[in-house]
Amino acid sequence: MREILKNVRRLVVKIGSSSLTHPETGKINLAAMERFVRECADLKNAGFEIIIVSSGAIAAGMGRLALPEKPKNLPEKQACAAVGQGVLMHLYEKFFSEYQVIAAQVLLTGEDLAVRKRFLNAKHTFRALLNYNVVPVVNENDTVAVEEIRFGDNDTLSARVAVLVEADLLVLLSDIDGLYTADPRKNSNARFLPEVLEINEEIEKLAGGSGTAVGTGGMETKIEAAKIAVNAGIPMVIARADYGNLWRILRGEEVGTFFYPKKKKQWKKQWLLSGARVQGSIIVDLGAEEALCSGGKSLLPSGVLGVEGEFPTGAIVAVKNLKGRVIAKGLTNYAAQDILKIKGLHSWEIAGVLGHKDYDEIIHRDNLVLVD
Repeated sequence: MREILKNVRRLVVKIGSSSLTHPETGKINLAAMERFVRECADLKNAGFEIIIVSSGAIAAGMGRLALPEKPKNLPEKQACAAVGQGVLMHLYEKFFSEYQVIAAQVLLTGEDLAVRKRFLNAKHTFRALLNYNVVPVVNENDTVAVEEIRFGDNDTLSARVAVLVEADLLVLLSDIDGLYTADPRKNSNARFLPEVLEINEEIEKLAGGSGTAVGTGGMETKIEAAKIAVNAGIPMVIARADYGNLWRILRGEEVGTFFYPKKKKQWKKQWLLSGARVQGSIIVDLGAEEALCSGGKSLLPSGVLGVEGEFPTGAIVAVKNLKGRVIAKGLTNYAAQDILKIKGLHSWEIAGVLGHKDYDEIIHRDNLVLVD
């Protein structure tokens, strides 16, 4: 762990609403926010590149509008976010300016990272901001996002941003110490897990859902974020948002739960895993599954059994085995209706059926990534 952390220079830090607001009123906790900014500014002075993914816009909007409770419907939440995002960003700019650091607001929707052209545009923007020595402060664009394009939570957003900016480390700061074997508030035998070597079925069960593990619903999304990060070769830490913890993590101290990264993948394949929106599925037989997973092969029409959904040429699709498990994702060379016509055939038969043959493969190996 210390060897990995010694090489960290660019980190994405996500901080949750509970760490930035007063629990009694839901309004911004100015002292907590100032301490967080101070530590980030100090890390920047030490030569680290910091990207912040910050929750708190809706909460800040609630405080400004004097609402007694969080709105239930989407338009009211978006209205709160519209009011609160300005409040939140004003505070970040104010606190960072005290340490001669420039902060920049970056608002993203799921569509921005799902479409490759927009993904690359966002990537270039972040690169320019970091070159200008600016701290990007990222949030989901709640004022325009709808359910179909939402990230769903800022844990997932932070993992996708980490992939986008090619981060060396992702840190999720919250009101919890890390991952436990059970909810320590309810189970005195709950054991803290200082590190996770692999996110297996047992680890996923620990996350549970609302009211289980440590989470009030939050640990499940943190494990999902960890899967995105570690599969992209990025280590991740879940830790309490106490002042000084970022420094302690980077020094290799046992703070929070450390998730070990897998072998780093090409950035195009990281995008396929984490950011791209799947538009349909291709069902494959056992032979094709073996060829993809063990043989490092492309997906040929001979191994295809069927498709799910309607999708065009160039779409991002999931590849499923006979049990319905997603084993890969990739860019398809053929539309769904054409795949149905050529499924089970040899590549040399494609032209005779479609009247043309643009590719031998349904998905070329270079445009395919396995799902661990």
